[in-house]
Amino acid sequence: MDFIKKVLFSREDLLETAKRLGKQISEDYKNKNLLLVSLLKGSVVFMADLMREITLPCKIDFMSVSSYTGTKNNGGNVNILKDLNIDIRGFDVLIVEDILESGYTLKCVTEMFKLREPSSIKICTLLDKPNCRKTCIEADYIGHKIPDDFVIGYGMDYNEKYRTLPFIGILNPEYI
Repeated sequence: MDFIKKVLFSREDLLETAKRLGKQISEDYKNKNLLLVSLLKGSVVFMADLMREITLPCKIDFMSVSSYTGTKNNGGNVNILKDLNIDIRGFDVLIVEDILESGYTLKCVTEMFKLREPSSIKICTLLDKPNCRKTCIEADYIGHKIPDDFVIGYGMDYNEKYRTLPFIGILNPEYI
């Protein structure tokens, strides 16, 4: 696997992260109307592990958004490819994201969701790249803070490849 420069998080690390976050979310959302919203495609693997660790009854939904063209963030233009199926009014919405970088996508989605009158909106991200932030948005639940490297695996891709890797690794720059 010469396309991997370095493995950042093993499958075991990722399961422990989901367990830790699931426990905290379960405590924080006790007696609330929790709706988990996965932002496709990158967060689907994390969402699957996370929701198995949440001990509360909750609903789930999926939204597909994109602010990327190839490997570059396109400067804040966010495209809604698939909207939610559930009316979020009255729900305590927890947006589940694979990685928070510029913040453009999450800022757009949270602003859109506010107009739909949920009881609350919070963000859970597996990975956070605070040095890449272009907006003033932060996650409420963070799995790991990482440096500004291009990561793949565990749902995250490069040109739709490498999503199925069971770990998260840094993509060797020669492959970009």
